[in-house]
Amino acid sequence: MTDDLLARHRAVLPSWMPLYYAEPLELVSGSGRRVTDAQGRSYLDFFGGVLTNMIGYDIPEIREAVERQLATGIVHTSTLYLIRQQVELAEKIAQRSGIPDARVFFTNSGTEANEAALLVATNHRRSHQILAVRNSYHGRSYAAMGVTGNRNWSASGLNPLQVAWLHSGDRVRGLLARLSADEQVDAAVEDLREVLATQTAGDVAALIAEPIQGVGGFVHPPDGLFAGWKKVLDEHGILFIADEVQTGWGRTGEHFWGYQAHGVTPDLLTFAKGIGNGFALAGVVGRTEVLESVPAISFSTFGGNPISTAAGNAVLDYLIAHDLQANAARVGAILADGLRSAVGGLDCVAEVRGKGLMLGVEFVRPGGSEPDPALTNRVFEAARDGGLLTGKGGLHGNVLRMGPPLTLTEEEAREGLAILVDAIRSAAGVAA
Repeated sequence: MTDDLLARHRAVLPSWMPLYYAEPLELVSGSGRRVTDAQGRSYLDFFGGVLTNMIGYDIPEIREAVERQLATGIVHTSTLYLIRQQVELAEKIAQRSGIPDARVFFTNSGTEANEAALLVATNHRRSHQILAVRNSYHGRSYAAMGVTGNRNWSASGLNPLQVAWLHSGDRVRGLLARLSADEQVDAAVEDLREVLATQTAGDVAALIAEPIQGVGGFVHPPDGLFAGWKKVLDEHGILFIADEVQTGWGRTGEHFWGYQAHGVTPDLLTFAKGIGNGFALAGVVGRTEVLESVPAISFSTFGGNPISTAAGNAVLDYLIAHDLQANAARVGAILADGLRSAVGGLDCVAEVRGKGLMLGVEFVRPGGSEPDPALTNRVFEAARDGGLLTGKGGLHGNVLRMGPPLTLTEEEAREGLAILVDAIRSAAGVAA
């Protein structure tokens, strides 16, 4: 990025829009899993536009699908008319959702998808009480921000919802961190019962939860927690919303959706990011009786438009035809096992965690669990210097996040692993 472009950015865009890196990047081209900046330097991309470029860059099947739609002259019609691409994609998503008798509503972003899920849940239950999880992130709009349990991303203390908070799956710090997996599940379920009895009026609308917390630093609970929670929810008629904006489409490797690791089926499921592979596409899928709980006309002007759904159909078809879920499991294991072996024993690494191609490394000050965001940033910059783009996150800004395209090859995984290990060891002052 030139100094001129950076200065122009700062002159016209708000200061609360962050830019990565001490010297911000302008990415001008991409192919496969690699991008090139304005200075001509190539990088292996392990963050994919915040897990959005799920298939990678310049994929012929996706480009051709969009070009075919562009060639018709129809970029937009509004959902007041039938849209073939939209109907076809909705059919595929409903079938893949695991939710019986499913309907799909398309939006432009994960924020809008979660907002729509909260709308139908509160209408269905006639209650504005919501259960949410500490350290969560669900979007930047009014209600979505209200159920976000991370102060760094809560831009306002105002909230249209009455929210009660549950413990996250944090294994590094917090009241439940010292427990075994089974004990943590039991304690979290007991906590849910107590929260319902003490912090609510009883008629709660829904629980919204991420199977793996994205912005929260890829924190996730033990498998089976959602099943324990849902047993209690079902006793009270409370709906369960699975926020699959980052975990969906096979990214975890072991399942197509993150919720499936818990042996439950949500009432509503939100999706976004990867399904458009860069085109604005998101939505909510849920049981018909729940999704129909909208008592007036409502539609999204651009949600599910012909261009984005043409891309979405191509993305989903490519994903399934190439079994990218299995690739995420296989290639993700190379990264996870390699990181645990090479740096997992360092006293500055609290945890290497995640599933499939959704991995995080949490950094702490040696000898304890105090977060070390400064070290995290040094690793982040060192990885960029080595030719690898990653992300950051966590409640304390001390987690390095990785969400590469699901098309990542084994060779590329090993290349990125080597760069990352070198970056961690050099930033931590450990001899090679």
